[in-house]
Amino acid sequence: MKISGNTILMTGGGSGIGEALAHRLHDAGNTVIVAGRRAEALKQACEGRANMHAVTLDIDSAVEIASFAARVTAGFPALNVLINNAGLMRFEVLDTHRDLADAEATITTNLLGPIRLSNALTDHLARQPDAAIVNVTSGLAFVPLIDTPTYSATKAAMHFYSVAQREALRGKVEVIELAPPGVQTDLTPGQASRSGYMPLKEYIDEVMTLFGQTPTPAEILVERVRPLRFAEANGQFDQTLAALNALARSQR
Repeated sequence: MKISGNTILMTGGGSGIGEALAHRLHDAGNTVIVAGRRAEALKQACEGRANMHAVTLDIDSAVEIASFAARVTAGFPALNVLINNAGLMRFEVLDTHRDLADAEATITTNLLGPIRLSNALTDHLARQPDAAIVNVTSGLAFVPLIDTPTYSATKAAMHFYSVAQREALRGKVEVIELAPPGVQTDLTPGQASRSGYMPLKEYIDEVMTLFGQTPTPAEILVERVRPLRFAEANGQFDQTLAALNALARSQR
């Protein structure tokens, strides 16, 4: 993946990892389009930045995704990089009957959203030079957080979707997986100030260094997430599962 000279669409670009990465990619010499539900947050993300644009998108709506894809490719015909970053994390209980609204919303946003948007843009991207799709998953794709089971499951699904997508699009569109550890953002209440989570700037600095490697790694893995990514392969899954969940619960 080229580090500059792209036209990049970033979903979930109004806050957190999406906004921070959008800014750094813009600083690197890319035209960046940030998309999401909150128009005011997107506007603030673009403030004072030429060639950074805000476009609203409800990632949960299949109908809106189709119309959005037509509008964004018409408005930005050089679009060649899609970063599927939009996501939500909800805490759930599994040991009693519950309302499944949070689980269903998580699946729609985290799994159906990027699948639908990638599908809507694949033909366009395949016609562009240096095209890429970046799917943002999570270290929890490999070792789940017990209190966020559907979030972890959707990220695991997106990991394997990315593997299949990479092979299916080989030679047409580069497919990269970006799997963060716990990062200090507002993804969940209080997370931005939790000491056990990776500072956002530190995370983005390391990510940009990895994106700058030649060739770009198929999986962008900062050092802090690697114990999760390779826990099973290293025979450390059970220990890592216990330690991860103990740490997460102690932080809340």
